Amino acid sequence: DLVISDMAPNLSGMKDIDQPRSMYLVELAVDVSTRILRPGGSLLVKCFEGSGIDEVRRSFRESFQQFNNYKPEASRSRSREVYLLGRGFNNAETDFL
Repeated sequence: DLVISDMAPNLSGMKDIDQPRSMYLVELAVDVSTRILRPGGSLLVKCFEGSGIDEVRRSFRESFQQFNNYKPEASRSRSREVYLLGRGFNNAETDFL
């Protein structure tokens, strides 16, 4: 199984507004994926560096056997866009966000 979330909010250019909106979409994607992923499944989520990202990374590390953080080569250097990939969903009763 694989869940891919490429969701992003309409960006305003103000990080104090854009970051919480982005994290909300990440939380939605995570919520759906933890309900439908089978053990061993994978989750790929687009998000933006900033407030709350460390908690998301911690949750990925706890809920998946493997975790990787990617910045696409096509992404501009000033862009805060990153993709988080978790492989091997352990289906544990962890507090994933």
